Amino acid sequence: MTIPNLITIGRIILVPVIIALIGQGAWGLAFAGFVVAGLSDALDGFIAKRFAMRSELGAILDPLADKALLVSVYVALALQGAIPGWLAIAVVARDAMVIAAILVAWLMGRPLAIRPLALGKLNTGVQIAFAALALGGRAAGLSLGGFEAAAAVGVAALTVLTAALYLRVWLQHMGSGPARP
Repeated sequence: MTIPNLITIGRIILVPVIIALIGQGAWGLAFAGFVVAGLSDALDGFIAKRFAMRSELGAILDPLADKALLVSVYVALALQGAIPGWLAIAVVARDAMVIAAILVAWLMGRPLAIRPLALGKLNTGVQIAFAALALGGRAAGLSLGGFEAAAAVGVAALTVLTAALYLRVWLQHMGSGPARP
């Protein structure tokens, strides 16, 4: 087990803690936990690259940890009325679609290499920034009103766009050549 993998597992363990804090309305602590999770993501990636500690397990665990955090935080924020429910649905639906596409390709003997698109990485960054904005704003007692509403629309638009791009990649992959036995 590599150090980056242990850090990633720590981030996964932190997810239910952050969700519980959001559920209790402990916005400052939830925001701090979210920041720690974000920093741990940067740290495990840096260590893996800098010290040649990349692993197959890490390549699977890291994006799962990221998605577990984001999906859980978006759902918890929506349940608390901190963000629009439709935005949480868009984020969850996109990630569910991507996971389902990977599983279907695998089940059909056409495994799909998991390579994030540049726009997908941007989308993840924007989703993280919006969640941090929602958590940080509540932690500081700020009302971000129109800015937060506009940002939610921007996040949703990018989420839908990346869903469409990943669907296109999947359809091209599934339509290319015969399936492997």
